[in-house]
Amino acid sequence: MIFLTEGQSMSRLFDLDWQLVADASLMIVAIFVLFLVMSYFLFNPARKLMNSRKEKIRSELETAKQDMEEAGRLREEYQEKLKEIDREAEEILSEARRKALNNENQIIAEAKEEAARILERAHVEAELEKQKVSDEVKREIVAVAALMAGKVVAASIDTAVQDRLLDETLKEMGDKTWLS
Repeated sequence: MIFLTEGQSMSRLFDLDWQLVADASLMIVAIFVLFLVMSYFLFNPARKLMNSRKEKIRSELETAKQDMEEAGRLREEYQEKLKEIDREAEEILSEARRKALNNENQIIAEAKEEAARILERAHVEAELEKQKVSDEVKREIVAVAALMAGKVVAASIDTAVQDRLLDETLKEMGDKTWLS
């Protein structure tokens, strides 16, 4: 309860007079000016800072995107190079295999030629041995015939008998011995 004395009149709690309106208006203008000043000195630099950060992040994202594209391109290039290297390695291996096969065939052909020469030489040597043996047999026959002739002469056989014996001996030995 409020007690009022006689000279006091009841005043309002919230007194709306011209002074209050002017003070409120002045305060609103001061707050607006303060907002503009703070906007110029604080908010604009903050906006600039935010815009520069945004631009930096955007440029970093763009750079990262370009780097990713470059990395992808390089990866494809290296994969192509690896495929090319694999293809070249396969070509080198196939060429080496082909050369090895050619060398193998050449070595086999040379071995066959050498074997043929060895066989030919063996045949020639066999023929020479055969001829040598044949000549030795002929010499032995001649020696036997001479020995026989000496015995015939020693036995005093006439020359007609001696000739007949020599002819018979040569005929017996001649066909088979001289031909082999």
